[in-house]
Order: sequence, then structure tokens, then C-alpha cells
Amino acid sequence: MTRVFRHDILPLIKERWSPRAYSEEKISKDDLYAILEAASYAPSCFNEQPWRFILADDEKSLSKMRSILYSGNLQWAQKAPVLLLIAAKKTFTLNNEENFWHMFDTGTAWGFLSLEAQKRGIITHAMGGFSMSKARKFFKIPEDYEIVTVVAIGRYGDINQLNDDLKQREHPDTRKDISELFLDKLDKGE
Repeated sequence: MTRVFRHDILPLIKERWSPRAYSEEKISKDDLYAILEAASYAPSCFNEQPWRFILADDEKSLSKMRSILYSGNLQWAQKAPVLLLIAAKKTFTLNNEENFWHMFDTGTAWGFLSLEAQKRGIITHAMGGFSMSKARKFFKIPEDYEIVTVVAIGRYGDINQLNDDLKQREHPDTRKDISELFLDKLDKGE
């Protein structure tokens, strides 16, 4: 499948996708913390910065993080040298009122993280296939935090380590045409 770009957009956006073939090569602390710092500069409502990370980058913490993954993701994510759980604080620190934008803001931080990784030749793949209840229990995540995703971070590896089904899916996906993304179009003058 070939992606079609109709507009001149950032090359990093054009290049980024979510591979599953990971190398076990370690990521330097400098690269890893630069990626996390990029996430920290995402905009957020009232500058709340509701995103929080649980980092697994050594064998003990990786084993614990892998244990919450569903088997479909575990079969490929087990090679990733870094797994990062991302959570979002549901309330504002200032007044403890509900922050209706916590997920939106945290998603923006994930986007910044993924683009900084791409710039450094590092791949990322965010997953929804994991046990949120195990994650909350194992990592003692308070109830006022929404568990958002687990991200595999690493270098691209050998596609032949994937099973046949995953090999066939190991390519950038196409995207919907912009016209399909509108719920409604308002004419000028209305």
C-alpha cells in the first residue's frame, strides 16, 4: 500500500508509522529522555500537562510491563527495549475540578513523543491491547488517573521475526481522504 500525500506536510509526519518488527538494541538514555522531553512540551489546557509515564527499560521492569500486554501485542512487543505506559490525570491540580481535556492533551503529548522518536530513527507503536486492571494494580496507579496506552519504543528490527500475518501488516497504512473527516461542512456566510 502506498500512502498518497496531496499537500506539503512535515517529512517526519510522512515517514512515521507504527511498525511491529523491533530490534532488541538498547536506546540511549539521551535519546529516551529527549523523546520524553518532547512530549513534555505538548500544549495542554491551563498548562496542566496531565500526562504521566511509567517507564520500563530494564529486564525487571520490562518483564512486569510485558505481563499486562495481551498475547497479540506481546508476540511482537516483547522485543522492544522500552515499554512506556502513559496515563492522564483526570482533574486540574489548581482546583481539583474535572479536566475534560485530559485525554486530548495526553494524546497530543504522545504525538510529540512519536515525532521526536521518528526524528531520531526510533520507532514507536502505541497499543490498546493490554489489561488496564492489571496495569492499575501492578503499578499502583491512582483512580484519578486514566490509563491511556502502552507504547513500544526501539529501533526497527528484522521483519522475519514476525509471524506471517504480522509480516503482511508490516507497512504504513493508508489514510482516509480529508473529505471523509468532516462531520459537517458549513458554507461561508451561514
